[in-house]
Amino acid sequence: MKQLVLIFILISFSSCIPLKVAPNIKGEEVMLGKKFKRNLPRNYTFIFEDPKDANEFYDFINMKYDLKDENVQWNVPISISDQNYFLSFHEIERSSKTVNLVPIAIDAKRESNGNDALLKEAHVSRSGKWYVGLTVTDSNINDCLEPNYKARSQVLKYLQDLKQEYLTTNNYLEAMLKEQQKKN
Repeated sequence: MKQLVLIFILISFSSCIPLKVAPNIKGEEVMLGKKFKRNLPRNYTFIFEDPKDANEFYDFINMKYDLKDENVQWNVPISISDQNYFLSFHEIERSSKTVNLVPIAIDAKRESNGNDALLKEAHVSRSGKWYVGLTVTDSNINDCLEPNYKARSQVLKYLQDLKQEYLTTNNYLEAMLKEQQKKN
């Protein structure tokens, strides 16, 4: 009887075991893309959490730079301090996955009594977060977010401003008009 109480207490305190955990990024981080997600490029990547719906960043970049749905994700020409650069972005999903022990224990007990499992769907739970990863290269295909790059601080400032504009803009036509005003 003591063992049963001990097992119940143990299951109650460790009722779910995380297998994968999506990172919490406050603000933004610059890291090698491959370290964040395997399918990202080896370049340094400016990464931030995306609270908006899927494809919102695509729509933002498409409208801001008036790309007309052509080459929106790859090598978008941008200008920082009268220098030409190329911006690429990746929308990334990272999921958290946990094993829930209480439903497993309940189903195991039911099955040992000859009954069907009721909580199979609750054995594992998943939830995901979306991130945007930005890479910038110059005309010589140098990684502009690499720590030794000469204009890295200017590029980072541009990306921080771009992120802030994306998060605060609801009407992306407004972003395009602002960009056209900068050019004039």
